[in-house]
Amino acid sequence: MAERIYIFDTTLRDGEQSPGASMNIEDKLQMALQLERLGVDIIEAGFPIASNGEFEAVREISKVVRSCTIAGLSRSTRADIDRCWEALQDAAKPRLHTFIATSDIHMEHKLKMSREKVLQEVRESVAHAKQYCADVEFSAEDATRSDWDFLVQVFHAAIAAGATTINIPDTVGYITPVEYGRLINYLCERVPETEYVVLSSHCHNDLGLAVANSLAGIENGVRQIECCINGIGERAGNAALEEVVMALRTRADHLPYSTNINTSEIYKTSRLLSSKTGLVVPYNKPVVGRNAFAHEAGIHQHGVIQKALTYEIMTPESVGRPRSTLVMGKHSGKHGLRKRYEELGYQISDAELSDIYKRFTALADKKKEVFDDDLISLVEDEYSLVDEVYELEYFQVISGNSTVPTCTVRLRKGSESIMDSATGDGPVDAVFKAISRISETSGKLLDYRVQSVSEGKDALGEVFVRVDFGSRTVVGRAASTDIIEASAKAFLNALNKVVGRGGAKGTPA
Repeated sequence: MAERIYIFDTTLRDGEQSPGASMNIEDKLQMALQLERLGVDIIEAGFPIASNGEFEAVREISKVVRSCTIAGLSRSTRADIDRCWEALQDAAKPRLHTFIATSDIHMEHKLKMSREKVLQEVRESVAHAKQYCADVEFSAEDATRSDWDFLVQVFHAAIAAGATTINIPDTVGYITPVEYGRLINYLCERVPETEYVVLSSHCHNDLGLAVANSLAGIENGVRQIECCINGIGERAGNAALEEVVMALRTRADHLPYSTNINTSEIYKTSRLLSSKTGLVVPYNKPVVGRNAFAHEAGIHQHGVIQKALTYEIMTPESVGRPRSTLVMGKHSGKHGLRKRYEELGYQISDAELSDIYKRFTALADKKKEVFDDDLISLVEDEYSLVDEVYELEYFQVISGNSTVPTCTVRLRKGSESIMDSATGDGPVDAVFKAISRISETSGKLLDYRVQSVSEGKDALGEVFVRVDFGSRTVVGRAASTDIIEASAKAFLNALNKVVGRGGAKGTPA
């Protein structure tokens, strides 16, 4: 039987530190539940000491997710560890994850500690964490730029104090696969106690080597991989979960290891994260990118038609990705729609189906062809719905190369219809300004992205916006065959996330 590799997902902690990737508590909880369905072994839910919101997110995830280990990150201070445990204590399987930097450059310039002081901190922090929790992970931050002999001392100390998982992070994405393998072998030879703990890799992608280094870690004794969905994370990101998992599955001949991941949930998880953060997956992204299973060259198309294995080393279905084929039309009923969603892996309640079906029929009237990706976009819209304080009733845009772009918008708020107009630098800007005038809010647009959901001239356009409302920055998302309409609805989606909780008109929550 293949040896087990544990998947430690840090999308909600390290991944969320990507610029623009912050999520609210509801978003994090929905992501955590999807990660549970995906089958990850450990979810690093956050850094509780960082903020009250971060603390509450970790605590709520700990209460709801029952089949995964829930980890919280803390620095080596007692206050951090205490706060972390307070957030984790309701988890069915809690883990305290504590860390301290061990490279000379970090110890001198950031910590301003001697090696002796760092060793003392390691012993005391792990021992303090162990008083709360049997499952304690210790990470040597910037391990790959640390003195190897000092790392030996650090890991001796951490294991002696009770650490059950030892993480060897490539914090700045500096090392190469061969070097990383040598480092792990060196540590295993000189710290024989590693035989009784789990060794872990946490690799960043600054040189594009995060997945390669993670696999090198596995080949040399690592049995836990710390990674993120879509490879998001600090700077250039972390090792991508989907790439590590599918590399192990596809190359089982060379890497005879197994994971607990339900790979058919990979694509859905990738899409959910993208919809929550507004970070669009690049078309050429391995496994989950739009072009990952696309073939344009004639010789490739011919080969795939004859036998998919000629150019596809894995199938779209193996990662839960639908092939973009025509599946539904305007004459399709609710039963057929529900069945197709079940085939795509979605379990939808009667109430959700009714709402989705209304939007499906409206879309089917606009489009001649409704693809699986269109259906996925509709269900993502349903899952991302917020309290609609403001609802779009009508808009009209006047624009041209010699015309001042002007937009008239009518919004419904409760039983009241409110209309106003505004000019802007372009039609989308005019729409946003008109909505802001009606809602009496001042939102600064930080990011605006458009991508095609499916194929054809009548394809759904998916719009992501990131808007700063002063005390809060939120992501809005919407899709439509009309990009201006999608833009208006995405901006409203962001706005409603703010005013929907604050109560007062135009007051951020």
